[in-house]
Amino acid sequence: MCEANAYMLKDGEETLLMESVDRVEPEAGGTFRLVGIFGDQIMLKGKLKRMNLVDHRILFEE
Repeated sequence: MCEANAYMLKDGEETLLMESVDRVEPEAGGTFRLVGIFGDQIMLKGKLKRMNLVDHRILFEE
């Protein structure tokens, strides 16, 4: 499986946003749509800081 977990970095702390992310889609206004393997979705506003696909981690920051 190639899905990853997405985290938000705020004040030096990482918070899990979503598990098993299948797609990251950029949207207008600095937002991203995260789509999970079962079709669940969340929207978030932030900046993509790092993707480490070997470790299955996507890191965003405010």
